[in-house]
Amino acid sequence: MSIYDSIGGAPAVAAAVDDFYTRVLADPKLAPFFDTVDLAKLKSHQRSFIAAAIGGPEIFAGRSMADAHAGLNVTDAHFDAVVSHLVDTLTGLGVPDETIGQIGGALAPLRTQIVTA
Repeated sequence: MSIYDSIGGAPAVAAAVDDFYTRVLADPKLAPFFDTVDLAKLKSHQRSFIAAAIGGPEIFAGRSMADAHAGLNVTDAHFDAVVSHLVDTLTGLGVPDETIGQIGGALAPLRTQIVTA
């Protein structure tokens, strides 16, 4: 069974994305990155990206992580804060620690594509 299926599929991914962005936008270190972003569009892309990354049927057709984050001057501290919010989101939704670790393992390699400062 894929991680996508084990956490509850599309409804679980949608709930996670909504909660995640509530947390990120409440973080004064991260909120400025989203001042001019179309959040509805971003959430849609994020749902597809996460679903594809954890074994769902969705196909992510967005820009590469490097292109999407170019020029934003994302630091390791920013990246770590985002990961922390993701872990808190998944924990709050009752995702088992082992599954959170698997999701983290799938997303960790993106650091080199996102961190530019």
